[in-house]
Amino acid sequence: MISNLHYISQGETPKKHQENIRKMCAAGADWVQLRLKNESYETVLETAKAAKKICDEFQVKLIINDFPEIAQKINASGVHLGKEDSCPLQARKLLGSEKIIGGTANTLEDCECLCGKQVDYIGLGPFRFTPTKKNLSPVLGAAGYRKLLGSLRAKEILIPVIAIGGITPDDLQVLEEIGVNGVAISGCLTKHPRPEIIFRRIQQQFSEKQL
Repeated sequence: MISNLHYISQGETPKKHQENIRKMCAAGADWVQLRLKNESYETVLETAKAAKKICDEFQVKLIINDFPEIAQKINASGVHLGKEDSCPLQARKLLGSEKIIGGTANTLEDCECLCGKQVDYIGLGPFRFTPTKKNLSPVLGAAGYRKLLGSLRAKEILIPVIAIGGITPDDLQVLEEIGVNGVAISGCLTKHPRPEIIFRRIQQQFSEKQL
């Protein structure tokens, strides 16, 4: 099952990522993506092991960004692959049919390509500019999402679509109306003094779209 809220981990250090993951799990997260950039493989692996312990404690799915091998080593729930990362088909061969594989898309062609490579969901974006990610693809905005989701429906492509990129709680209604299945959020959750409020709001907004 693909959650309607993906928390993308954030922090100035690997230790801070762990602290924020625990904070989000305690606040009601059911899906965490560990996203560590510009760190060594060994650092990502050790952080992933720590994150797995936290997520297991709270019975939360852990998805590893970029590293299928690490997802396999720690028995994570799956992996999320960016446009420049490993091929989803290779990740599927490594991880097997039971694990979750997600992929990042910015265009209709990206979506079609991912669907042909056995992904379980698409992270579509960015919705707006976000400082969280470098080398940002062109911003889609609400109009871009409407066009892309309309094209996917016209082609009878029914894969779950998760909106990502600078999303705040104020965007939830329009994104739900456009037809996305959920949202991926990092900064506004990490910085919020009471993230459980956002979790409840998103769960209510997308209560009928859990896939």
